[in-house]
Amino acid sequence: MMTSPAFNDGSGVTLHDVVIAPVPENYLPILLFIAIGIVLGTLTLYVGKFVRPNQPYRAKLAPYESGSPLFQDARVQFPIRYYVIAMLFVIFDIEIVFMFPWAVAFTRLGLVGLVEMIVFIAILVVGFWYAWKKGALEWD
Repeated sequence: MMTSPAFNDGSGVTLHDVVIAPVPENYLPILLFIAIGIVLGTLTLYVGKFVRPNQPYRAKLAPYESGSPLFQDARVQFPIRYYVIAMLFVIFDIEIVFMFPWAVAFTRLGLVGLVEMIVFIAILVVGFWYAWKKGALEWD
């Protein structure tokens, strides 16, 4: 067996024996997954467009922003309650997200993890009670 002078490492392997997989072949499943996602996403949007009722009216087409009437000047101040409720929602939502890792590792944390979560939830309840008593959750 004759070896190629360009590929002679002393092992007797020729260039014809080496099989190099093309890189695009490795990406075929990823490209297929992306294509299926695009096709299914587009298909569901078009099916929804033909299935749903389409009867727009003036109030439905108007932009919505914090419950303020649309017939005022654009520089009108928004009620502070809108921002307070939005901040409370974000704060409590983020704190609830902290409970997911705890729930996943619940059995490994043991009694210490349970006590820490009870303290965390107690702090949340105190904060929620304070916001409720201050009237921050009333829209009026």
